[in-house]
Amino acid sequence: MNLNRRLFMGGAAAAATLAAPMVHGATNGKPKVVVIGGGAGGATAARYIAKDSKGEINVTLVEPSRSYYTCFFSNLYMAGFRELGSIAHSYGTLASDFGVNVVHDWAVGIDREARTVTLAGGATLPYDRLILSPGIDFVDGAVQGWDVTHQNAMPHAFKAGSQSELLKAQIEAMPEGGTFAMVAPPNPFRCPPGPYERISMVAHILKDKNPTAKIIIADPKDKFSKMALFQEGWADNYPGMIDWIGADFGGGNVSVDPDAMTVTIDGEETKVDVCNVIPAMKAGRICELAGITDGNWAPVNPHTMQARMDENIHVLGDASQQGDMPKSAFAANSQAKVAAMAVRAALTGSKLFPAKFTNTCWSLIDTDNGVKVGASYEATDEKIAKVDGFISQTGEDDALRKATYEESIGWYAGITADMFG
Repeated sequence: MNLNRRLFMGGAAAAATLAAPMVHGATNGKPKVVVIGGGAGGATAARYIAKDSKGEINVTLVEPSRSYYTCFFSNLYMAGFRELGSIAHSYGTLASDFGVNVVHDWAVGIDREARTVTLAGGATLPYDRLILSPGIDFVDGAVQGWDVTHQNAMPHAFKAGSQSELLKAQIEAMPEGGTFAMVAPPNPFRCPPGPYERISMVAHILKDKNPTAKIIIADPKDKFSKMALFQEGWADNYPGMIDWIGADFGGGNVSVDPDAMTVTIDGEETKVDVCNVIPAMKAGRICELAGITDGNWAPVNPHTMQARMDENIHVLGDASQQGDMPKSAFAANSQAKVAAMAVRAALTGSKLFPAKFTNTCWSLIDTDNGVKVGASYEATDEKIAKVDGFISQTGEDDALRKATYEESIGWYAGITADMFG
């Protein structure tokens, strides 16, 4: 089996795909769609294809985890605003109510010429269209001294579940007056406000349980998402606790020693009690095995989320290189609906409407203190392009911030229902 066949899609072929949908190689009377990855992109795509095709398409979802823990809202779990079970979701309704064939296994290979997916358990799944939504993996060697074998000593917690539990336990066990350190990632990465919401939630815990503790952030960037909002919130709610070290002060020159529990920033070594290392990111490995990445991310056609390198594969969410949208759950969910419509058009001849996308990212700074940023987007031939946007303002009153937080709670309930049924 060839794991790295490169089938480049020219502009004329892309136009033909949009203009004249066709059924490609359907077997047993129904076209087959395989979806790899059961998060905000993959679960949504599987549900919408199965629901809207009304049984005309055979949909298989491949996801190794039986319970999916959302990375979004996992920071709120760590701070005690949510129970772990509240961010865990199963795939039973997708199977029972929508007829999705859910397979709990790892996808380990893709033969693009034969259009098959190989699973770790040995099974081979044929497809007419393949949707990849595997989330992120970490770039090897991105943080000197750290790799995934050190994730128990220095958790990343950017894949939720056991890592979230571990980091929460480490924070709560910090000695009085101890030091929490975060190594923040370079752009682009999953959930741009995520590390800074996490800092807010760590500070929320420590303010109550360990008020003399300190927080250090080593950041390779000179600015970050919602920067003014977070820094205002830190000054108001956690004065003197948080030290952000950006690129101008050596925040990108970092190494760690998990055995000694030290962080070295621009040559200065600091002993820490907890260290949250969030390395540079890339598309989940199955995209690399499929041979559809530019090295780190998978470039896509913004009109359909088809991989630039293979028209029979669609890539969603964090793994895609698509233009202006951030790598967020809301974005993946929005892209999934565009891809689902494109897949149905290609396989059943249903109508293909122009692609539209939206995104909002909420963050919690302290109790009932929510902020948000968002935008709407449209597809161009080059990228998903931002049309307009909005962001919370500094100095907002308590009532507005509480309403923003409550809005995020409603969104979480809505998007998880949209994903899992």
